[in-house]
Amino acid sequence: MGEKLNILLCEDDENLGMLLREYLNAKGYNAELHPDGDAGYKAFIKNKYDLCVLDVMMPKMDGFTLAGEIRKVNTEIPIIFLTAKTLKEDVLEGFKIGADDYITKPFGSSELMARIRTALRHGNRGPGNVAMIDKPYQYGSLRIDFERRLVTVDGE
Repeated sequence: MGEKLNILLCEDDENLGMLLREYLNAKGYNAELHPDGDAGYKAFIKNKYDLCVLDVMMPKMDGFTLAGEIRKVNTEIPIIFLTAKTLKEDVLEGFKIGADDYITKPFGSSELMARIRTALRHGNRGPGNVAMIDKPYQYGSLRIDFERRLVTVDGE
């Protein structure tokens, strides 16, 4: 499979954090757990990560603030929020900051894995932080050519 992908995991619930770290490591990732946003930011500056999984409600620096700081340094890294906050305003705030996904607690491990795979697949971003897909997408008579930014129906 090659080199393991590195995941920055920030979760202040010690039991959930350790469980998630062990689960991700067992699934072939190298997950590094930090108990608060400040420790997570320091680790992000010091190390290279392929994906961030951030709890929203953490001490010292909440997940939204941490994501904003991460975005100042790296506009392309996929970010997934984990949170008990389910209000539409909170979800919209997460996406406004630049989240790739938002998972509400409780969640299943298979859902987390599916969302991580999707975020990593979409993490290949081009100019303007837009996900780039290298081959055209075809559905019936609809064709979307992402590289050329062209949509056609029945060839027109």
